[in-house]
Amino acid sequence: MGPSPVWARATQPLAPAPTTGPGASGKNHLPFVCCRTQVMHSYSSEFKGTEVCSEVPEDIQNKLAVVSEDDFHYSSNSTYRTASSSLRADQEALLEKLLDHPPPGLQRPKDRFSGTYIIFFSLGIGGLLPWNFFVTAKEYWIFKLHNCSIPATREKPEDSDILNYFESYLAVASTVPSVLCLMANFLLVNRVPIHVRVLASLVVMLAIFVVMTVLVKVDTSSWTHGFFAVIIICMVILSGASTIFNSSVLGMTGSFPMRNSQALISGGGMGGTISAVASLVDLAVSSDVTDSALAFFLTADVFLSLCIGLYLLLPRLEYARYYMKPVWPAHVFSDEEQPPQDCPNAPLVAPRSSDSPTPPLRPILKKTASLGFCVIYLFFITSLVFPAISANIESLNKGSGSLWTTKFFVPLTTFLLYNFADLCGRQITAWIQVPGPRSQVLPGLALLRTCLVPLLVLCNYQPRVHLQTVVFQSDIYPVVFTSLLGLSNGYLSTLPLIYGPKIVPRELAEATGVVMSFYLYLGLVLGSAFSTLLVHLI
Repeated sequence: MGPSPVWARATQPLAPAPTTGPGASGKNHLPFVCCRTQVMHSYSSEFKGTEVCSEVPEDIQNKLAVVSEDDFHYSSNSTYRTASSSLRADQEALLEKLLDHPPPGLQRPKDRFSGTYIIFFSLGIGGLLPWNFFVTAKEYWIFKLHNCSIPATREKPEDSDILNYFESYLAVASTVPSVLCLMANFLLVNRVPIHVRVLASLVVMLAIFVVMTVLVKVDTSSWTHGFFAVIIICMVILSGASTIFNSSVLGMTGSFPMRNSQALISGGGMGGTISAVASLVDLAVSSDVTDSALAFFLTADVFLSLCIGLYLLLPRLEYARYYMKPVWPAHVFSDEEQPPQDCPNAPLVAPRSSDSPTPPLRPILKKTASLGFCVIYLFFITSLVFPAISANIESLNKGSGSLWTTKFFVPLTTFLLYNFADLCGRQITAWIQVPGPRSQVLPGLALLRTCLVPLLVLCNYQPRVHLQTVVFQSDIYPVVFTSLLGLSNGYLSTLPLIYGPKIVPRELAEATGVVMSFYLYLGLVLGSAFSTLLVHLI
């Protein structure tokens, strides 16, 4: 895990740059000290800034302070140095030295009992578990959409249409609002406080599940079309609220050390695993689909309430409060401007109002282009084969009549195994972050996962129309391939997601988290669309 940002405060003026003599460059130089909110991330090579403390040796202060004004680029939210600076290499080496050996006055509070880590892990579960439960209750939705008072053979044509295409309707109701809400959330980053967006989305998700819980025991056989409309509306609202919640919290963790971003993403993996286990238990012991749905929805109600309480607790932790301090755009003062005098130790960089409340998109896209490609392609490959292909791989011994080869084969080898492997891959990143954000190995590994597509297709996928050959004549092969799919997806997708908010200035971290979420959804949408074509080719 990379070094954490350095916090410091300028308590004395720094020596000005020479205007004549061997050290002069012919350009106007400004003393530059970044305020507390301009954070230097160890993985950034262009966005550099740190606050110099009076405890830092004077020779290092002077070397860090002399920066040409021409080497800075201004955006609506930040001031950062471009890669053309002649002092770049020396300054980066000095900054890395300061990060490795921070002065005693720069020590940050510790995460006591891993409280903040646990909270973010729980928020990760809460962001995906309710949605997973909503989708997992497939048998319940089919039961409720049947007109229970008449036999299935006497269903009306329109009822059959709803049942036959229910999953497609649900997919559209989930995907479209997610994309739209991601765009809206990006525009709201500087307009609506993050705590308002997070709490509002949690409350909306809780309200949806309370409604669903109440409707479980309500007889809807006389108004199936109305109930179908309620389901779709609830899915639209739930997907939008879940998207705003997940992308906002991911952006917020960008201001924290990297392990907290990893905790949030691993929590999402745990949510998928819990959902898979619950579905398996339901399949094994439950005989009433309404009782199963009631258990799912009540669990979601309880966990969403817990998430609200945990988020309200987060600012009360000293460690979290330290990293949740407000972030303001930085401004380099010219010779005519004076820093504010309301602080006895006023730094030479102070907040200034932004011309636009919308974060600058172009620098974020430029900085995250490589990581964005990795996220898009990783989730494209995953959604291309999971669950469209993997869920239709049958046991070669299905005719034996064993519960393992019939009833439990797909739930175990596809859903539970994939989600558990995905969780393991995400959790490994808590200890290992290789390759780094600038490495070309990461895109290469993402492209290498393409080979998993033909491997799964050549297992015992059924039904087969055009491609009749089954190469892998054993049930162990889909188990191995699904494990590799989940493990590689968890590990390789977590790395770019936690790197993204770290390679931009801290004030752009939240907006970058939203952009990284957009990459994720884009990959899922593209993979789901092409999975239909792949199924027809088989």
